[in-house]
Amino acid sequence: MEMKRINAGKLRAIGYDARDKMLRVEFEDGTAMDYSGVGNEVWRKLSTSGSAWSYYRDNIEEEYTGRRGVVRKPTTRADLEDLFKPPAD
Repeated sequence: MEMKRINAGKLRAIGYDARDKMLRVEFEDGTAMDYSGVGNEVWRKLSTSGSAWSYYRDNIEEEYTGRRGVVRKPTTRADLEDLFKPPAD
């Protein structure tokens, strides 16, 4: 799922999988919520809203049951190199 970075209220990123009708919302505190059964029109309105935080609170948070997810930080080259370092004696 491709994420769209935003800075609206406590929202930091939003993404949508049209095939599975799955919406992911990531927050400033590093948590995320996944909502299933979200229609394309709701995604369109959220992703184009001038007030995405308010739209989320009024039309998604209260209308859909979410499942807590985890925000994964992107892997860096240093992270990968750390995996392959020989053990310290």
